[in-house]
Amino acid sequence: TMTASLLGEHRPTVHRFQLGAFEVTTILDGAMVRQLKPPFCLDQDAATIAALADANFLPAETMEHTFTLTLVNTGSQLILFDTGNGAPRRDIGAGHLLALLPAAGYRPEDIDIVAFTHVHPDHIAGLREGDDLAFPNARYVIGRREFDAWQSGAEIPQQRQENRALFLRLMVPLADNMTFLEPDQEVVPGIRAMATFGHSLGHMAYHVESDGKSCLIWGDVTNHYVFSLQRPDWAVAFDDDPAQATETRKRVLDMTATDKLLVIGFHMPFPATGYVERLNGVYRWVPASYQLRV
Repeated sequence: TMTASLLGEHRPTVHRFQLGAFEVTTILDGAMVRQLKPPFCLDQDAATIAALADANFLPAETMEHTFTLTLVNTGSQLILFDTGNGAPRRDIGAGHLLALLPAAGYRPEDIDIVAFTHVHPDHIAGLREGDDLAFPNARYVIGRREFDAWQSGAEIPQQRQENRALFLRLMVPLADNMTFLEPDQEVVPGIRAMATFGHSLGHMAYHVESDGKSCLIWGDVTNHYVFSLQRPDWAVAFDDDPAQATETRKRVLDMTATDKLLVIGFHMPFPATGYVERLNGVYRWVPASYQLRV
């Protein structure tokens, strides 16, 4: 008799749910395993990190870093939030948005608007595919503070100079096709920008509301569902303005927990959709379940 052959890991990569009259799709751009420290828990010793990891059923040395992109279909416009890692990281496990779009029912040319949370590489490197724009019919939306800060370069930290070069190459040529947002300004009716500065100097989250249902696409407000969500004070190497990033994390975690607001987080575990619970003074990530379906 033949033995059943092992087929290897299989994981979901596309997730869609209804939000009022809107449809929201999340797509797993990829996942990479990396050492936990750096980039997280920079100011903590190994024993403290290990204790928090163990309390959350996680390994203490390594972590999986996932990248999840969000599409919102309002019925009249299709909006993509960020573009993912693109071709530069395909050989190391990310940059799969374009390959997965057909499984989500879309083509690259269907995207009407690309709205950026910020311009770190895993959010903008998917803008081009070879010499061509990946989303040929899209216009672009970005926070004015974010664009201006990276174009000027005066406040950009030294370790981000390579990132700035990528921004100048990819984003600046598109400026004529960009709408620059101030906080609380609308992208389209029902979707508005929210100032969440710190992780990047002009980082924006996006509040989405339709027929009384709402969610927050928070980008990189927290970069890990345990280490920077349960411990918003712990230093994160990825933060361009660490003090502001910490203040923003605390403010947004407090708001989402208090309002019981549905959240989509770029680096939360796929499908990256859930809630923030405050339990005994500590925040926890609670993955969404059937409340999106009933």
